[in-house]
Formats: sequence, C-alpha cells, structure tokens
Amino acid sequence: MYTPNLRRDLPASLVVFLVAVPLSLGIALASDAPIIAGLIGAIAGGIVTGLLAGSPLQVSGPAAGLTVVVAGFVHQFGWQTMCLITACAGVLQFVLGYFKVARGAMMIAPSVVHGMLAGIGITIAIAQLHVVLGGSPASSPIANLLALPARIAEINTSATILGLITIALLVIWKRVKIATLKAVPGALVAVATTTIVSIVLDSPVARVDLPDTFSFTPPTVPTDWSSFLIAVVTVALIASVESLLCAVATDKLHTGTRSNLDKELSAQGAGNFVSGLLGGLPITGVIVRSSANINANAATRWSAIFHGVWILLCLLFLASVIESIPLAVLAGLLVYTGVNLVNMHHIHELRKHNEVFIYFATVLGVTGINLLAGVGLGLALSVLFVLRRLSMTDVRHEQRDGNWHVIVEGSLTFASVPKLMTELGKLPAASNVYIDLAVDFIDHSAFEALHGWRQNHERAGGMVDIDETHEEWYRPALEGTPRHGKKLKRVVLD
Repeated sequence: MYTPNLRRDLPASLVVFLVAVPLSLGIALASDAPIIAGLIGAIAGGIVTGLLAGSPLQVSGPAAGLTVVVAGFVHQFGWQTMCLITACAGVLQFVLGYFKVARGAMMIAPSVVHGMLAGIGITIAIAQLHVVLGGSPASSPIANLLALPARIAEINTSATILGLITIALLVIWKRVKIATLKAVPGALVAVATTTIVSIVLDSPVARVDLPDTFSFTPPTVPTDWSSFLIAVVTVALIASVESLLCAVATDKLHTGTRSNLDKELSAQGAGNFVSGLLGGLPITGVIVRSSANINANAATRWSAIFHGVWILLCLLFLASVIESIPLAVLAGLLVYTGVNLVNMHHIHELRKHNEVFIYFATVLGVTGINLLAGVGLGLALSVLFVLRRLSMTDVRHEQRDGNWHVIVEGSLTFASVPKLMTELGKLPAASNVYIDLAVDFIDHSAFEALHGWRQNHERAGGMVDIDETHEEWYRPALEGTPRHGKKLKRVVLD
C-alpha cells in the first residue's frame, strides 16, 4: 500500500462504507437476525476477507441472496445456532478454496443462478412490503402475498409514506445524469433524506434498535446434526457461488489484476468463520458494493479493508445515528433491491439461448416452495436440457441406385441412440447400407448400439459400409482403442 494507491483507496472506501451501512442493516432486518448482525458481517467481510482477498476490488458483506436461507435457518435452529452454521460454512469454504475447486462452481447454469436471485428478490420484496405498510411479514412468499389485502386495510400511514419516499428517491436517483450527483450513493441519499424527514416530522414509527453494549453471541451446538450439516453445506455452496460469480462480474468492470478464484473462496471462508463466531450474518462478494468501489476509482483491496474499519468505528461511536433510521426506510430500500434482482437483461439473454424456461421454473420453485427446491428444480431441468441437446443428432436415410444411405450428423451419444435405432430399423433386411458418420463424438453406448445393429444386419445377408467423414470415432472403438475425448486443435498465435 503506497501513497498513490492510498489517495485512491481512502475516498473509495468512504463511498463503499456509505453504501454498505444501510444495505447491511436492511439485510439483517430481512433475515430475521439481530440488526447488529448485519454490521458485524460487513466488518468481517471488509477487514478479514479484504486482507486475504483473491479478487482485488471485490467488496464482501451481507448479501440479499442469502436472506431467505438465513431467515429459514433462524426459524429452524435459532440465531445462536445460525452463527455456528455460518462459522462452519466458512471452514468448508476455506477447505474448498485450499483444494482449488472454485472453478467447479462455475458449472452451474446461469439460468439457475439468475433464477435463484430473482426468486430471492421477489421473496424479499413481497416480505418487506409488509414492513413498508407498517406490519410484519409472514414466513413464506405465498402467505405474504395472500396477506397483502388485509395489510393494506390496516396500513400505518407514517411508515408507508417513509417507505414510499425511500423507493421513489432510489428510482429517481438511478436516472440522475449529473456526474457530481451520481457519485453520491443512491442508498445513502434515500436513507439519509427519509430519516431526516422522519425526525423533523417526529414520525411515530419503529426504528433501528441496537444493543446498549457490544457483546459476542456464543454459538450454540445443535441437537439435530443431520439438518445442521445440510444447513452448513447449503450456506457454503450458495455463498461460494454468489461470491465467485460476483468476482467474475467484478473483473469485467476494471482492467487491473484478475481474480484468483480459489484464493478468493478461501478468503470468503475466513470472513464467514470470523463473522459467525462474532455473531454476524454470513457474507458473500456483493456486486453493488464492488461496482461502487470500482466506480469510486479504488486501486487495491485496501479500499474494502478500510470500508470495514469505517463501519466498525461507526458502530462504536455513531450508534445513535444508526438508531434514528426507521425500519420502514430500510424495508423500502430492500423492496427496491429485491425488485432489481429480477434482471430483464438476463431474461432477454436467456430467451435468446432458449433457456428462459429453466429461469422461470427456478423462480417459481424458490418463491412457491423454498430455495433448495427451486435450485434443485433448476439444476434438474438444466441436466434434462443438456440431454435434449445431446439427443438432437440429425439422422436421415435415403435410397440411391438400389442402395440405402444413412447420414448421421452431430454428436452420437446414449441420448440419440433411440433416434438412430428408429431410423436404422426402417431399412429392409439384407440390403446394402452405406452409413456416413459426420459426427464429432461417439460414446460407448452409441458405438455398441451401432456396431450391434451392423453385426445383426450382416448376419441376415446385408452389407454395411461405415464411412467417417468428419472425425474417426467408430474405427478406433472397433479396433479396441476408443478415443476418450475430443482433441482440440491448438491455434498458435504469432
């Protein structure tokens, strides 16, 4: 950390700090966790993860993508056991990073990831809308949706006005074109302005309530170990995927050093371990804070570290300022954040790639059942989608000069065997058959099916000639030396 970088990192850290505080408080509110847990998570994400980071400009902290999961586990296990879940998930993340498996998380289809985030966003928005209206949310999105008419009938006017002003300011600020104003975080403008309005009008609304003294929350050992282990793995996997995707997205926003994903995963694990032990929320890399960090011209990871230091100092010396924020204001911020997790650009891109049905299935699963069910449904559909693509081999036959010609194009796999055998079954017995294999891959199942048909056809008096016009897969398998994968041609750049 040398002076030129410090001159860039210090101002950037202040910008990120101003973005992180209201978001961390709001996420704690949405997670049914103690409100201070959001700030503890932000401190751990800034200082601990920042010191060990493999992604130089990514900023970590409590994330909206984990709120539904955390709220569910808080109800199931209690807050103290949730802290132990966070700490153990951090250990698992650290181990996964040590064994360099970070790239494996990138195998999850974008349609599932974006669908999961959209489902979480919808869940957050519907739940926090109850808080904006002056009430408390129920335990599920369906229940919250059904309860909205009754909540509207019992509206708390003061809370609703403050929540709607917050949302309106966030929408307006996003459309501001003046560069000097745009440099001020919209979340800060909305929360600060609406909080001042509530103080001036002396609005009778619930506000943030921090503990009088800062004390650690000792983790509690669970009684149901099987459910506990499932919870640990769930938090670790979701936090890891979200962090790694954020690191990849962050790399696209700057031209500096690229992320070391395995190192970043271990850093996220260390941050979660410390956050859990201190009574904080689980953390991930967060794109809102990371993009604010880059837009503020940060140079190194010290910007993220300093932002954690500012949050710690704010918690220790400016608690009264934080306690003046109405809960309805934070709820308005969360409604806006949740709605923005439904990204129309992602939907448009997935529609072009014919994967939008996986996205919507995941959204419906997350909102209608639960997060794990939604992600499981999305993954299952992704696998089926891959199998469908593998079965889309073009197989056709035609007769020329008394001989039968069969043309096979694409990849010949177990998924395309039914189509292949259907076409071969249409050929007359004891006929002359010429098979043109213009394929880029043949797996063992497809080879066995084709070779078995050839032997049976020749035993019946027919003739089969197989000509591989693209790459040879059948002949090596026939000779007992099957190829085990596609050989990619290397391009030598001058």
